[in-house]
Amino acid sequence: MKFVAGIDLGGTAINYTIATPEGRFLIEGLCEHPALSVQGPEVCLGQIEAGLQVALERAGVSYADVAAIGLDTPGPASADGVLSAEGSTNFVHKGWAGFDIRLGLEKKLGRPVCYLNDGNAGALWGHFTLFGAGSRQTSISAIIGTGLGGGVIVDGNVVKGRMGFGGELGHVLIPYQSIAGIEGMTPVCNCGRTGDLEALCSLTAIAQTLLPYFLQKYPGHELAAMPAKEGAKRVRGMAERGDAMCRDIFRVQARALGLFFDEMVNVFDPDALIIGGGALETGVEFQQWFIAEARAGMPAQRDEQAGIPIHVMPNGDTAGARGAAIEALRMVGA
Repeated sequence: MKFVAGIDLGGTAINYTIATPEGRFLIEGLCEHPALSVQGPEVCLGQIEAGLQVALERAGVSYADVAAIGLDTPGPASADGVLSAEGSTNFVHKGWAGFDIRLGLEKKLGRPVCYLNDGNAGALWGHFTLFGAGSRQTSISAIIGTGLGGGVIVDGNVVKGRMGFGGELGHVLIPYQSIAGIEGMTPVCNCGRTGDLEALCSLTAIAQTLLPYFLQKYPGHELAAMPAKEGAKRVRGMAERGDAMCRDIFRVQARALGLFFDEMVNVFDPDALIIGGGALETGVEFQQWFIAEARAGMPAQRDEQAGIPIHVMPNGDTAGARGAAIEALRMVGA
């Protein structure tokens, strides 16, 4: 039996999974290894290889039985895995600029390697869990983390685009002025755009824009006594526990997501919408509240479109590695 490995390479950690030809995953939960990406390509690729050996031992699989590797990383990068000339967002070492990470890992491991950006890999996993292998459905995934990632799956295939930037959903502009309760706010994204989805719907947006804005409306709130970045990390937990200001912040994020989903519905007419990322690594009650707020943020739609389901991304921590593994299974024709 030939297996595939999925490798999700982040700025500080690598997550692994191993899959059978039938798409059954042999590792439950996280299987992490330090990334060492800050030390550059040569050191990092060696660390990926070392971590893969650990994952294979955990799965009870011999390296000789691995047919292919699926890799995902943060972008920007081409569809073939060549990182931007300015380097990847989370890889600060100058050696990453213009580096062909797919080919580099392929040479290192001696196995065929396919590549997806991390948002597309997560989106592929969410789509697979809903519709299975060989599906012809269409789904849109928005993954809320430090930034806003995601992906578009059309007729079962990942939309990568001409240069690999397909599915850069965080930088889609939305009519944020229609969201109630943020009058006078100017949400600016780190990419320089004003009013794209990431400028409102991300941890960065909470720290830079939403938390400072709402602290003015809630004088004396306990989060005012700490730096914005530290306070931003506490907003989700406090919102889940019912804190009024933090709920307002997440309501704005959900409504922004609703506006974005409305745009996607009118472009793709998808079979499903999926929300993932750290923002929804919460209890079911808060997830349902957030989804209801996102749906409330969608403008009135045709009756035929109103029933599009909104799902929470399953296995959020391992979605990238599992999506990368699915792409590897497709590459080998499993």
